[in-house]
Amino acid sequence: MDPLRIVFLDRDTLPETVEFPAPRVTHELIPYARTAPDQVAERIQQADIVITNKVVITAAMLQQATRLKMIALAATGTDNIDLDACNRRKIIVSNVRDYAIHTVPEHTFALMLALRRNLLAYRQSVVDGRWQASGQFCYFDFPVRDLSGATLGIIGRGALGEAVAEIARAFGMRVQFAARRDASTTTEDYTSFSNVLRTSDVISLHCPLNAQTRGMIGADEFSLMERKPLLINTARGGLVDEYALEHALQTGQISGAGFDVATQEPPAADHPLVKLLRYPNFILTPHVAWASEEAIRAMAQQVRDNIEAFCRDAPRNVVAGFHG
Repeated sequence: MDPLRIVFLDRDTLPETVEFPAPRVTHELIPYARTAPDQVAERIQQADIVITNKVVITAAMLQQATRLKMIALAATGTDNIDLDACNRRKIIVSNVRDYAIHTVPEHTFALMLALRRNLLAYRQSVVDGRWQASGQFCYFDFPVRDLSGATLGIIGRGALGEAVAEIARAFGMRVQFAARRDASTTTEDYTSFSNVLRTSDVISLHCPLNAQTRGMIGADEFSLMERKPLLINTARGGLVDEYALEHALQTGQISGAGFDVATQEPPAADHPLVKLLRYPNFILTPHVAWASEEAIRAMAQQVRDNIEAFCRDAPRNVVAGFHG
């Protein structure tokens, strides 16, 4: 039996310090540091298995990949893969799950705490000499608010949303989960989407990006935010209309925002999120909420496990394809 040809399209999305564990099957692994859109079709053409984190794979790119049997996602999100095309071609697509159960919630609260207590603004003021100029042991240039007693609205109730809720309750926050925007009724476990926007002091997004959630927070939604909440997004950039966010922050519809994601990554110099960096109540981090060393090792292990399961004729974490 010829060795499986496994192509890793974007190895540089994992740090060099994390060794990718080789699947325990006979194989040839071809890692590429990164792959541009016009290189994808050629690089996957002779592959049996493709590993990708963020490289987009479209139906057109798949046309010449006649040997391709599996796409192993080094991520949970699947919006970079044409799943319908994979279903038609019976190409198994497996993702990784729950590896970021600690790292993303911790990053969420790092953003939340930094903004709620104005850490960046105070640090910069110390750098600028304001403490010495104040002539006393402290000064009150920026508001400081506790998380205890505040209401957290969570949009998305998967493993990450539940983990964020657990931490929030430990801080003494009141937690409410948002129902779907189009839900006609709610249960005692969910609050209507509009009421979450109206009554939350902090809103945190933990839902996937799809046709139903794309642009779910826009100008109309910002106008409902009566308590001028913080908006935290460690999920996907496309969930929020970034131009509406720029307006909401500039006009005080919200008290601040912490984002780890953008619709364009990396964002251009004139991207609305980059322009917002001049405000002390906005924090942008470069899509690293998922990237603790522990989480990356767990993710890489899952990718290997998914490939080995597929090779045992028992695929797992399947989001598209056919097997049987």
